[in-house]
Amino acid sequence: MTADNPATAVRLLRLRTRLLSLASIHSDRRVNEALGEVGARKWHYAVLATLEEFGPASQADLSDRTRIYRSDLVNVITELAAQDLVERSPNPADRRQNVISLTGKGTDRLLELDKVLRGAEEDFLAPLDAGQREQLGELLAILTRDRGH
Repeated sequence: MTADNPATAVRLLRLRTRLLSLASIHSDRRVNEALGEVGARKWHYAVLATLEEFGPASQADLSDRTRIYRSDLVNVITELAAQDLVERSPNPADRRQNVISLTGKGTDRLLELDKVLRGAEEDFLAPLDAGQREQLGELLAILTRDRGH
């Protein structure tokens, strides 16, 4: 659905929240397709990027930082560990917890996924010029700041 679609009610085209939702759906679809082509998912990327930036972390910390539910995160970590992208080890301070660490192979995979996501973003944002992209990024940051995202 686009702003120039005569079959769309003008009232709907004026609702910025609706347009933002539609853009989000299209963006999400493009990202999922691009990651799926290389056997990855958004949550894989979120975990790898978080570990790369913040270092080894407990599953609870990873859940808080990535906003992935703890029960879902267990499956994500299992998938990543099976590919040797992360390692689980007992937390020396609390043996009941695991510490998750990024492996060298995980770092390489993260760099690959960075390229995939840059391509998906480029594709999705193609209708915008560089200035519009920058402005969009700034506006989205304002909208999501301090809202738990």
